[in-house]
Amino acid sequence: MANRIKETVHSVDAAALLRLLSRRPRVLALGEPTHEEDTLLHLRNELFRQLVEEGYRTIAIESDCLMGLVVDDHVTSGEGVPDEVVERGISHGWGASAANRELVRWMRAHNEGRPAAEQVRFAGFDGPLEITGAASPRQALTALHDHLAARVDTGLLPCTRETLDRLLGSDEQWTEPAAMMDPARSVGQSAKAGRLRLVADDLAALVEEQAPRLIAGGPPEEWERACLYARTATGLLRYHHWMADGSPARLARLVGVRDQMMARNLLALAERGPVFVHAHNTHLQREQSSMRMGGQRLEWWGAGALVDARLGAEYAFVATALGTIRHRGVEEPAPDTVEGLLYALPEDRCLVDTRRLAEVLPGARPAPRVSPWFGYAPLDPDRLEGGDGLVFVKDMAPA
Repeated sequence: MANRIKETVHSVDAAALLRLLSRRPRVLALGEPTHEEDTLLHLRNELFRQLVEEGYRTIAIESDCLMGLVVDDHVTSGEGVPDEVVERGISHGWGASAANRELVRWMRAHNEGRPAAEQVRFAGFDGPLEITGAASPRQALTALHDHLAARVDTGLLPCTRETLDRLLGSDEQWTEPAAMMDPARSVGQSAKAGRLRLVADDLAALVEEQAPRLIAGGPPEEWERACLYARTATGLLRYHHWMADGSPARLARLVGVRDQMMARNLLALAERGPVFVHAHNTHLQREQSSMRMGGQRLEWWGAGALVDARLGAEYAFVATALGTIRHRGVEEPAPDTVEGLLYALPEDRCLVDTRRLAEVLPGARPAPRVSPWFGYAPLDPDRLEGGDGLVFVKDMAPA
């Protein structure tokens, strides 16, 4: 059995990864089963550097799409102090990661002196969201309004900037921490929020209506940012609307809206050229995602499933599985699990052809692994064929 499994593994490098795929995808997604492990992020960085040599020019990570503009400006123009850029431009507190800082430093060094067409680009593809709540829609809405006001007849705008500010009110009401657990504390279904959703929809529609003027009137980055502001403004207001909802569908709608925002951002990035994306396996897998939250089981279609439905073979997903996270209490996997079978191999890390692996496994599927730590999601052995490959990393080094 061990010899047959060994026949399915390859070295972890971009060339081997691309050989596993039937075609070179526009969106190449690498998932991770847990967050904040620099071992996995250093591997992500290494693969991206190699993929740049294969024609990929954008890396997208599970971080705030608006904050990510700060990082993109830095890596393309040198604007800002590197440490401050990473701290401000990567959300969820992940700017402190040594691997994320390494990524940004490398991107800036790579771009130095290169023409724009050869530069690498950075993007966050998550919404301005945290697990505890969502940002105020102010940044996206005002940036969108200002962008249009400077380029089209102001009579076409649905309201003035002063009216927009009045409708937005204080940012604190939008970011109220108690709203995630108590919908009554959210302003997402107030009369002003309802008006803002109409304003945001009209502004987003105006971007499309004025596309010839907007595209011709400036560099491509300006048009891309106008579309990003429109997507983010409408998505955030939809998210806040469901935060204020008291129905049983509330949590499922929240996670669904978030992944829809992720998917729309990825599809937009793919229009610019090939994208390498890194996020949790749950967001990138083709199958329907599920989790338990607030005492109920939630099911929704993740960003990967939504992008796959649109791009088909131009979307590829490679999951990551791992052996141990000893500093989190995750010890060696049981030998009858997929992780256990791979852990028995001598390689510290390997790339697995999952379709071949499914063929060589015995008739009975391996047992599912159970994690003693909630922050790590083991591989589902029934979904091996759902991905285009699997990266296995034996042991996580403590930070």
